[in-house]
Amino acid sequence: METGGFNVATDALLEIALVLIDMHGDGTLRRGATHDFHVRPFEGARLDPASLAVTGIDPWHPLRPALPERDALQRVFREVRHAVRAYNCRRAILVGHNAAFDLAFLNAAVARADVKRNPFHPFSCFDTATLAGAALGQTVLAKAITVAGLDWDADSAHNARYDAERSADLFCLVCNRLRDSHRCAEERARELGWVSDAAEAALGEPPLDAELPPL
Repeated sequence: METGGFNVATDALLEIALVLIDMHGDGTLRRGATHDFHVRPFEGARLDPASLAVTGIDPWHPLRPALPERDALQRVFREVRHAVRAYNCRRAILVGHNAAFDLAFLNAAVARADVKRNPFHPFSCFDTATLAGAALGQTVLAKAITVAGLDWDADSAHNARYDAERSADLFCLVCNRLRDSHRCAEERARELGWVSDAAEAALGEPPLDAELPPL
């Protein structure tokens, strides 16, 4: 997400990009489809000039195809729900670089726009800054991408689509390098009886169409 500041309650959501993660039959991950939208600032939203200077976003540019928050969120959630069902999951987990920031803005926008059936878990997330720090020794996205041997274009940074795609590439790279460890842990979980239809049903995770309690 690109925003007009750091305060989830007062600052505008300006761009939102979703990158789906696909899984091969052997369990390795790869970046999937990208969906991104410009977002119109909600009424009364704060726009910090310093944040706009970093992102280069002009919220009121006449050629900017911005959608209302509710419309943009519903379009993103529609794609996520399709993916959740395709992979027979019960809920989506947000992955992001400093993911708590994105999740906080997402939850605030959902509440503000009164969007129902949010497919994302309300507080669980994967942070690629943490994963990159542990696996690559770098927490800054540009540096982590570079030491991982992937391409980084500084001129394209601070664009929701570009940053989301690079974060997805980073997430897949780290997870794929941990695949052997994950496979061993998965086998151990099956030996313990933790991975079964009965065990997963016992977790009590609400189905996708259920309403979660308020935060």
